Amino acid sequence: MGLRWLWRHRVSGLLLVLALLLLLTLLATHSLQTNRFKVAFVDELPEGSSQFDLLCSHMRLDLREVRKVMPQNAVFITLLRDPVKTFESLFGYYTSIVPAFVSAYRAAANKGKSALAVFLDSPETFWDPKEPWNGLAKNPMSFDMGLNNQKWNGSWPEHLAQLEEAFHLVMIAEHFDESLVLLGALLGLEHEDLAYLRLNARAGNSVTELDKNMQAKMRSWNVLDTLLYDFFVQVFWEKANQFGLNKLKAEVTRFRASMESTRQKCVSRAEVSPGELEDLLRPWQTETTTIVGYEVRGNLSLQDQGYCIRMMLPELQYHSHLYFKQYGRDMRAAPAD
Repeated sequence: MGLRWLWRHRVSGLLLVLALLLLLTLLATHSLQTNRFKVAFVDELPEGSSQFDLLCSHMRLDLREVRKVMPQNAVFITLLRDPVKTFESLFGYYTSIVPAFVSAYRAAANKGKSALAVFLDSPETFWDPKEPWNGLAKNPMSFDMGLNNQKWNGSWPEHLAQLEEAFHLVMIAEHFDESLVLLGALLGLEHEDLAYLRLNARAGNSVTELDKNMQAKMRSWNVLDTLLYDFFVQVFWEKANQFGLNKLKAEVTRFRASMESTRQKCVSRAEVSPGELEDLLRPWQTETTTIVGYEVRGNLSLQDQGYCIRMMLPELQYHSHLYFKQYGRDMRAAPAD
């Protein structure tokens, strides 16, 4: 069985991706954040491997292309988050990268408002859909899922139905632990297999506080993401009911107890500023956002230390480590279009 994880931008999916990178053959892809997935983005199989077991990457979904490189019985999983939280987070991380956000950041310099507030006042002023990276500046979850993120059209219901059929589980960030329990049941995993630490967290001063007016503007600008999210929240609770709500509640309680034990064993300090972290555990930093990390507890056995460090490794370091372990070389450059 293969596992296909659509890893969306800067959401709780990173936690799960790192938890699932076990002794599987990882399908290594390159920068897919603005392009639909293509087979050409995939490296050759490692020597001695007959198939890829796990695909986890930033990508814009193309189901037909993904199915060409994964086993026929691959399990498809992704995660969605409340559109307001998603957009605030994405804006914070990509203020210096997404062209529409860069323009708003510059315009906000002398206005006494946050760049996000300036953007939401008149998003069409800053958003040019022809700019490739601007795909993330409007309905970013719909964009990632391969949908038309610019406006509603008659094909949307059909495409939603196709996504519902394709994905065995669409996890919901606001019910992350419940989602993990359902995932464990789907894949036959124990609680210990799904242990996680929250990675890529921003420092408190990098999070924009949202009043009700800003939230309303955000939902209006990302109305298709709201439709997408609401649809799959309903699907999620249908699956939860099939699992059994009382059973789910009990499993979540046991899972959280297991998680607390893991945190106590591994974490000396949380929300550590990047300047205090060694290179191995220092998350990637943007020009406008501070990403915090963890300090591993001392006096651990070598086995526990290795386990805990792997739990804390930021995505880029983990990806590089796994790629080198699998291929014996650094990642090659992404192919040009």
